[in-house]
Amino acid sequence: MVRDSESRADAVTHTDNTSKLKTRHLTMMGLGSAIGAGLFLGVGVGIQISGTSVLLAYLVAGILVALIMRMLGEMAAAHPSLGSFSTYAGMAYGNWARFTLGWIFWFMLIMVMGAEITGAAAIIAGWFDIAPWIPALIAVTFFAVLNFANVRGFGEFEFWFSIIKVGVIVAFLAIGGLMVLGLWPNHDVVDTTNFTENFMPNGIPGFAAGLLAVAFAFGGIELVTIAAAESEDPADNVATAVRAVIFRIIVFYIGSVLVIALLVPFSNISDADVAADSPFTLVLEQANIPAAVGFMEVIIALALLSAFNAQIYATSRVIYDLARDGNAPKAFTQTNTVGSPTYAVILSMFFAFASVGLQYWNPPGLLAFLFNAVGGCLLVIWILIILSYLKLHPRFKAEGKLTALQMWGFPWLGGLTLVAVIGLIILMLFDPAARMQVVAVVVVCLALVVLSLFVKPTRASEST
Repeated sequence: MVRDSESRADAVTHTDNTSKLKTRHLTMMGLGSAIGAGLFLGVGVGIQISGTSVLLAYLVAGILVALIMRMLGEMAAAHPSLGSFSTYAGMAYGNWARFTLGWIFWFMLIMVMGAEITGAAAIIAGWFDIAPWIPALIAVTFFAVLNFANVRGFGEFEFWFSIIKVGVIVAFLAIGGLMVLGLWPNHDVVDTTNFTENFMPNGIPGFAAGLLAVAFAFGGIELVTIAAAESEDPADNVATAVRAVIFRIIVFYIGSVLVIALLVPFSNISDADVAADSPFTLVLEQANIPAAVGFMEVIIALALLSAFNAQIYATSRVIYDLARDGNAPKAFTQTNTVGSPTYAVILSMFFAFASVGLQYWNPPGLLAFLFNAVGGCLLVIWILIILSYLKLHPRFKAEGKLTALQMWGFPWLGGLTLVAVIGLIILMLFDPAARMQVVAVVVVCLALVVLSLFVKPTRASEST
């Protein structure tokens, strides 16, 4: 049953506490959102390009994202909102910023959702020797039903998905650590030659290219600040989740890369398209873990499905929030009896299917352009988060809204973070492989800004 949007304008954020997300949901969702197939399959890319100095690249990227998340966390604790960074951009710079950032975030996740369900379906289809569209249809139907239900159900599902992924990383670090120290059966203390001889095989240019390869590895943590608006105590929960998530994710990434760099010969590390080539699989095979390839296939499939589920949630909530402000059709404010934004979920599912169809159709140049745009979207989001923080921090302070979760060193540390992100963009312009990402996302952003000029926001949007 769909209820009228005007009578339930705040249904998503005003359900009773028994149906809201808890702190543990937010914390595990934050951890799980950044630990996905990109880590299990793609970690070899950075190592291959910049050698073992990729550890420094992950540290730099991790610190950068930690600072951005601290700024976003400060704003989310002071003013919880389903629109998260798009809401704050609108508060700081007007409706063009809210419209542009909300839709670019939606576009980015829709394209990624298509890629993730395609990857998961291919793995699962291989297990049962069936056509990939069958597991894809089953998974999409299941997650659609899950996202139509109470938000607590989504949170519980993501919690256990994330528990599995985090458990695998912790076990991997424990096994790898014992192998490095020579405490694992039939394994001697590891010689550090593999690490030291391949520290920077391609020099500074290789390190710069590696930094670009890993810069977006931590993307996805932003989900915490969207979901916090549907939690029992948004301000306290987002503060707890942001503090808990950032440090642990940096440790998980750097720890995993260190274990891989010490144990796997440099010549064996590459970009992995299948679980058998994953550096994680190579380490587990060295440890004589039975069925390592099959185990990693299960974990990668779960990681892809978990990300798909989380992105349905995030895109539907952002569209709902945009619709409340007049930046999307009013129909998307309609919710069902448990407060889920029904038509917003349907929209996300429809375009996720369309994204999958595009990958099968693959018209010349179009898919490459869209995915190039996706590659630069996160930079746009980061830049506007920083700029919004710099504008809103004094305002929230004057209004007495700031909580214990605050960014350090206003304004100089925020400004320094902005310079670092701009530095990444400059690196991308000098990298032929990444240059098109910048060009494509600039085209998409300009198109959205122009579209925003034809939108008349509601009074609520203008006053927030």
